[in-house]
Amino acid sequence: MLDELLADATAGDPISGVKWTRKTVRRLSRELRRRKMKVGRMTVRRLLQERDYALRVNRKRRTKEHDPNRDRQMRYILRTRRAFQKAGFPGVSVDCKKKELVGNFRNPGRTWRREPLEVLTTDFLSEAEGKAIPYGIYDLRRNEGYVVVGLSHETAAFAVAAIRTWWLAVGRRAYPGKKRLLIEADDGGANDSRDWLWKLHLQALADEFQLTIRVAHYPPGTSKWNPVEHRLFAPISLNWAGQPLQSYETILKFIRTTKTEAGLRCRARLDKRQYKTGMKITKDEKAHINLKPCRVLPDWNYTIEPHAIT
Repeated sequence: MLDELLADATAGDPISGVKWTRKTVRRLSRELRRRKMKVGRMTVRRLLQERDYALRVNRKRRTKEHDPNRDRQMRYILRTRRAFQKAGFPGVSVDCKKKELVGNFRNPGRTWRREPLEVLTTDFLSEAEGKAIPYGIYDLRRNEGYVVVGLSHETAAFAVAAIRTWWLAVGRRAYPGKKRLLIEADDGGANDSRDWLWKLHLQALADEFQLTIRVAHYPPGTSKWNPVEHRLFAPISLNWAGQPLQSYETILKFIRTTKTEAGLRCRARLDKRQYKTGMKITKDEKAHINLKPCRVLPDWNYTIEPHAIT
């Protein structure tokens, strides 16, 4: 009879045999009692386990559709990264982490304590000191992270300013004399491949330091393969799991103390500048961008050359 109750609400993988149900143990036991069966919740739980049922959470593994050039682009990114590393040129993976409310708010995760921390019952921006916008730069060669925490908005200007901060503080010293830089980025947000403001600010960066900047974007639905996600942001999230992000200094300290057994070390800096949204690029600014599309999937791969110093 239990199998009959589960039949209408059951889904699963016929190969692995993994099953789950939308009905709770309480509801199932109640329905069985309505059918004149004397059974309690613990018995129903045991019967479910014997039938290979378990409480499950959703897994983010599917995308609505796959771009036909996805695998080709992923192979191109890997080849380009290896070529830059073999030549000794710097390469970074960049992205913007989830925005965080700054204050005594609940942060997912658990910590060992005698008593639970008491935090605010609501998560309203009006109750926060502000919001933190962490933009990460992960050095692919040196296994080092650099996070710029912004206060205002996630814009192309903010993203490139964060990369510029990394170059000034770390990049040009770690790679002296190197005039080529690889940037691996998602194809959305502040570093969208279709955003000409992103390219305009990269042009300014290229001109300032006479850098040739190669950009390779990850296809839609593949952001989890971007190294900054699993090699930098994931350890940071684990480091501050269950800890309220009480202040900007707290956030910076958690980032700076993030380490892994693989040798990851992190630096962090606060960017207090205000970045305007809704900015538009002019025709003259667009014409100024010295952009060279690559032969392989040029919408995702391009080089920005610096203008000659006059």
